[in-house]
Amino acid sequence: MGEIKTAALVGGGVIGAGWGARFLLNGIDVAVYDPDPELQRKFETVLANARRAWAKLFPAAELPREGSLRIASSLADAVKGADFVQESLPEREDLKRRIFAEIDGLLPPHVIIGSSTSGLLPSRLQSDMLHPERLVVGHPFNPVYLLPLVEICGGEKTAAEVKERAGAFYKSIGMQPLHVRKEIDGFIADRMLEAVWREALWMINDGIATTEEIDDAIRYGAGLRWSFMGTFLIYRLAGGEPGMRHFMSQFGPALKLPWTKLVAPELTDELTDTIVRQSDDQARGVSIRELERRRDDCLVAVMSALRDNDFASGATIKDYERSLVDESGVLTLHRATVKPDWIDYNGHMTEHRYLQVFGETTDALFQHIGADAAYLASGLMYYTVETHIRHLHEVTEGEALHATTQILAADDKRIHLFHAIYRSRDDQLLATAEQMQLHVDTNAKKAAPARADVLERVRKLAQAHSALPRPEGSGRSVGVR
Repeated sequence: MGEIKTAALVGGGVIGAGWGARFLLNGIDVAVYDPDPELQRKFETVLANARRAWAKLFPAAELPREGSLRIASSLADAVKGADFVQESLPEREDLKRRIFAEIDGLLPPHVIIGSSTSGLLPSRLQSDMLHPERLVVGHPFNPVYLLPLVEICGGEKTAAEVKERAGAFYKSIGMQPLHVRKEIDGFIADRMLEAVWREALWMINDGIATTEEIDDAIRYGAGLRWSFMGTFLIYRLAGGEPGMRHFMSQFGPALKLPWTKLVAPELTDELTDTIVRQSDDQARGVSIRELERRRDDCLVAVMSALRDNDFASGATIKDYERSLVDESGVLTLHRATVKPDWIDYNGHMTEHRYLQVFGETTDALFQHIGADAAYLASGLMYYTVETHIRHLHEVTEGEALHATTQILAADDKRIHLFHAIYRSRDDQLLATAEQMQLHVDTNAKKAAPARADVLERVRKLAQAHSALPRPEGSGRSVGVR
């Protein structure tokens, strides 16, 4: 499969629009078909939220040029010329089977068709297709443009290489593919969520807790741990030093107690009215769109923190962000906006804020090469041993800035680098900083070679940058050219 440049979306609801936003922000042109007369407005709203969230999640990344969006007039119009198809229709097997059979007759056999189904079996969905080997489940999670997980599941006739190709594509747009080993209703994640949902319905039905109290039990407790360690790794820790075996022996007997109910209560009108009323009270008049923005902001904050620790979804985000950087030229790894408290008595950015921006640019370089918080915790890190700053132009409050980095030279213990700060609106060069970074064993408190993986990234950058012109102003000291 060649590069995916055009994707067709069949279904433009919450999930379909989320896919569309992720595709578009990855530079993929999108054609979407959905009979909803308000499709354009709803799609643009989701895309606006996605742009806002990505600006927060990737503040320094140079994202691909956004793809184009086209509202298709028909199913045939949507899939014409598509390199990839993602279906996100309502969860009706008859509808999906009919649409897949129709799409199958409109596309060359090599084009993959991915289904967003949250639990229908792909073997049944592909049963009416002439080329069933090309159908694969790619089940995402809302909001698709932020959450990286995508469950990949093939049917009896799905080709193994199709699952691999689909996984590689999803990974290239910043997702974390999870291959489902065996075809099963609900796949993996939704089966877990369904168990929690059933128990929650019983507690509301029996008057034990409200929707808000149940959500509080998750978001203030287990939910925070689930975001980075899931269930089994957390329980392993609960077993103390003996680990999982001790946990199983200590807490296993509790499974025989009648704490939970495996079958959901009957969804009567009374229970539905209770849930709706409690949910309205819980929302406190805040609109769906505002709740979506709050959700996105919180997800960005959590994933940004996990990225700093190179763990769980943060590691996926970090790998994707690194893939966006063109390492053949100078790097743009940090952006900032001049805040009111950065301004001195002359109305310009004060001197030490230049050093702050340069320091944060250096930190961004360290993150890029893998010298992050975990690296420091291992007892290794680069230290700044020399800096020379040139202040070339004044900066005022509210100005957007971006900083570039060029590696002038490097060896196993040192990085000689050159930063430049620009005003983003007109690319005016504002200041430069030349630095020497020395790699240190923090436990031995002396210089030491960088770890092999970090050193490999440094050498790759240094080699690429060796072909660049030497920046004007490098190699200077105060007052001397």
